Amino acid sequence: MADIALEKGADIIVYPELCVTGYTCGDLFQQRTLWDAATGGLRSFLKETKGTSALFVIGLPLRVDAQLFNCAVVCQEGHILGVVPKTYLPNYREFYEKRWFSSGFAVGLREIQLCGGWVPFGKDLLFRADDYSEFTVGIELCEDLWAPVPPSTELALQGATVIVNSSASDDQVGKVHYRRDLVRQQSGRCLSAYVYCSAGVGESTTDVVFGGHCMVAENGTCLNENERFQQVPTCMLTDIDVAYLVHERCQNTVFGDGVADFAREQPHRDVRHVSFNLPETSQDWSLLHRPLRALPFVPGDRRQRHDTCREIFAIQSIGLASRLEHTGIRSMLIGVSGGLDSTLALLVAVEACDRLGISHDHIHAITMPGFGTSERTLSNVEELCSALGVALETINIHDACEGHFSDIGHDGQTHDTTFENVQARERTQILMDKANMLNGLVIGTGDLSELALGWCTYNADHMSMYAVNAGVPKTLVTFLVEYVAERWDDQNVAATLRDILDTPISPELLPPDHNGDIAHRTEDVIGPYELHDFFLYQIVRCGFPPDKTLFLACQAFAESYSDAEVRKWLHVFVERFFSQQFKRSCMPDGPKVGSVALSPRGDWRMPSDAVAEEWLRLVE
Repeated sequence: MADIALEKGADIIVYPELCVTGYTCGDLFQQRTLWDAATGGLRSFLKETKGTSALFVIGLPLRVDAQLFNCAVVCQEGHILGVVPKTYLPNYREFYEKRWFSSGFAVGLREIQLCGGWVPFGKDLLFRADDYSEFTVGIELCEDLWAPVPPSTELALQGATVIVNSSASDDQVGKVHYRRDLVRQQSGRCLSAYVYCSAGVGESTTDVVFGGHCMVAENGTCLNENERFQQVPTCMLTDIDVAYLVHERCQNTVFGDGVADFAREQPHRDVRHVSFNLPETSQDWSLLHRPLRALPFVPGDRRQRHDTCREIFAIQSIGLASRLEHTGIRSMLIGVSGGLDSTLALLVAVEACDRLGISHDHIHAITMPGFGTSERTLSNVEELCSALGVALETINIHDACEGHFSDIGHDGQTHDTTFENVQARERTQILMDKANMLNGLVIGTGDLSELALGWCTYNADHMSMYAVNAGVPKTLVTFLVEYVAERWDDQNVAATLRDILDTPISPELLPPDHNGDIAHRTEDVIGPYELHDFFLYQIVRCGFPPDKTLFLACQAFAESYSDAEVRKWLHVFVERFFSQQFKRSCMPDGPKVGSVALSPRGDWRMPSDAVAEEWLRLVE
């Protein structure tokens, strides 16, 4: 199994608890013959792995003076780096470990003699890579994780980014779910990776059965998990992103406070660092052994996606309903265009009315056809409002815009930025003035992706009195509208929503083509939203530099875009993200719905004149 793992390019290879002898030896653990055989097995393993660069964690019983310990031995290149004894010994129900073993709490020695040399011994050991100290490994064994304060908590506070658990956890009905939650939650609590490897079907089945459960979790997310109860030995390979974990710890000040508190309250609990070499990997990085979703904001599992959409829709509608309650205002004004964003805002407003128990008459939908409005989008607006029982007012902005062109000396024929923005600002002016007339709130429709790119007209669609979509990226807007379409009883509403989903994304500010179809397509100008949302997540949420983001994007979209296309649009994203910060600095209120938000009052505080040069250099 070591050879297989090495061939796959593993840097650290973890075996189950007491794997050299088996966990289920019972009173044979009290036999000197077994102790000697276990040490002989370790000696053979060291000989066979001499010259290999991976870090091995292997479990066996070790006698130290007059005590027997359940240990994890850490070795590399045929040498033992250190030995970690198990701290918490279960002695209830089917477990009787205190019958044979002593706890790591009882350790008096800091070094033991093993396989011809003196090696570090104790539960206070951390294994740190020489040239990359952020890759630091802490060890605990099975029941340690079940303790009220697992050793891994202290190890993480002392610098461990990867926690390894050599385990022997038997399988019972439902236990797998609890075990999985423990591993996942401990990785999240410690802002670490957690590598869990449990004993398998080779153990004795006298009273219990072991399924060989293996998991790797990272900051609360399960990256990989094997199929239990396999009759043959298996090897599960997973890539851990240590740089991501370090970013999370730097960002999370509570974790930093925990580090400081631990150092202050436990001044004598010094950790011992054992160095090891982490050579350049020979792994083919064109194949990542970890989940990499092209749509990081959208859950891949259909049921989870449904639950996520339901929760986001609730957050949006509750946010709006609460704002209406607080202000005492009941009227809502929404500029509806037949596009995705305004459709979602309208649906949220309908839901808010239902939550408050008030009529849909409180929603005032206004559609404002301009020079680029198509028959398709106008028709969809009319059908949707009719089906939802929402009054729709149509105000044509052609004459107002032409008058404004004349006032400012624009020919009205040149399709430049001014031509587009005059329409956007005219629409916002109408909404704001109508809101004054009706004592209402203008509901913003712009989404998170547009805010990231600055794809909004300053003091036009950029502005509102409550922006319900401000926390929702474009890729998720699509699924939210689809979610509503699936759950809506009225088939007319569902059919209209599906046609809106099929409509090209466009601000409709330039005239349609000769067939009357939309000619002004957003993604032709600024690039695909699925790429931009991926960039947004990696750079803002994960703190990754653009070159790493580029690498990941090329992996995630290998079948959709060339590397040159990904690089091109990443350059656009970085350039626009920096240059358009001034629009985000004065954005209106709106609810945060996920892990990424750009409100200057919440998650993202960035100077409007920040320089993008260093980020753009990493894209070249």
